[in-house]
Amino acid sequence: MLRIRGSIGDWPVDLTLEMDDGDWARLGAQLQVTQPEASAAAATAKPVNQDDALWQITKDLLRKAGQLSGPDLLEQLEGLTGSAASGKRLLVRLRHCAEVKVTSGGDTPLYSWIE
Repeated sequence: MLRIRGSIGDWPVDLTLEMDDGDWARLGAQLQVTQPEASAAAATAKPVNQDDALWQITKDLLRKAGQLSGPDLLEQLEGLTGSAASGKRLLVRLRHCAEVKVTSGGDTPLYSWIE
């Protein structure tokens, strides 16, 4: 299950997606990046690996949501990676990302994307 919360303009968005193993497999297949011929030399210099792809998806998830609580974000990252440990590693990486601000939201931290 993947939960996305945020807003589109002034409209609040709270979306829950239920995905089975086949859905996750198709999503993973979409992460396979194909490089155009013009940038083939750059692609051979630095191959795209799954960690880089997950990191980009993690940043995009927070950027699109705008702000997420730590538990909500962790739940989405666990669903994305398939493991609690991998989700927690991505949360730690977000804490040190220059584009992310982490503030105290009472009992839980709030992760906010800053432009």
